Amino acid sequence: MTWLITGGAGYIGSHVVKAMTDGGESVVVLDDLSTGSKDRIPGTVPLEIGTVLDRELVDRVLREHAVTGIVHLAGKKQVGESVEKPLHYYYENVEGLRSVLEAAADAGVRRFLFSSSASVYGMPDVDLVTERTPCLPMSPYGETKLAGEWLVRAVGAAHGMATASLRYFNVAGAASPELGDDGIFNLVPMVFERLTAGEAPRVFGDDYPTPDGTCIRDYIHVEDIAAAHVAAARRLAEDASASLVLNIGRGEGVSVAEMVTTIQDVTGRREPAPAVVERRPGDPARVVASADLIRAELGWEARHDIRTMVASAWEGWCLRHPEAHV
Repeated sequence: MTWLITGGAGYIGSHVVKAMTDGGESVVVLDDLSTGSKDRIPGTVPLEIGTVLDRELVDRVLREHAVTGIVHLAGKKQVGESVEKPLHYYYENVEGLRSVLEAAADAGVRRFLFSSSASVYGMPDVDLVTERTPCLPMSPYGETKLAGEWLVRAVGAAHGMATASLRYFNVAGAASPELGDDGIFNLVPMVFERLTAGEAPRVFGDDYPTPDGTCIRDYIHVEDIAAAHVAAARRLAEDASASLVLNIGRGEGVSVAEMVTTIQDVTGRREPAPAVVERRPGDPARVVASADLIRAELGWEARHDIRTMVASAWEGWCLRHPEAHV
């Protein structure tokens, strides 16, 4: 069978492409390259350039490559930007998904894997977030992911598709330096940027109800994310009635202060010391996944620890920022 991976030239998407091809799966990528890069895609993998909003293009790709399953990662993903541009996010993320699902249904595709996010939960007041934790997203981005899950489930039920929605927690790391995250939106690259510039890493608030006063998050290596996609894809191939919604996390919380210390140790840049600044609006004190369900359903569990994540991410950062070696 052949899997179409939308958004496969991006940071997470390229890792999914690598994991699936390494696992012997046949894949084709569709990406508009607005944030992705063709350099991330192996030469042996067909790359179709364009947007999932172009229904004629999606139809042609499904037909010409005899696609039998879809992994949908294409979309916009910046929380702050979604607050400023909600119409843009709903169009790109919800209408884009609708376009792909409609094309899939018309083409008889029977397997659909959706890239969701822990942002669907909002600010859960629980020690461990399970898939039964109420979803109360706090941004248009999170809303589009939750609406996407609903749409995937409904279309799957109506058209006989096996479906899965995977809720990622805080992604970091790289399988190789060339595949590293080139965005500066998450904690790890944000700290790299400050240290490279000789500036103090910023800690947004130290008065949360946590052991060290800083926010606690569940960080997951992007290779583990990719491995979860392979496991989910194989489950969908075997189980025509599957309708899954699963967290992808390690089930272990790491505070912002602990993560910054690990980054400083790995990079050898212990000065200047972190600077505490005001809290960011909407940051929950603790968001940590329960990974019990994905372990039970797919036999998957995370393999990489925090230090491995940071070290691999730093190698990728240094490749793109040679000044970081100084």
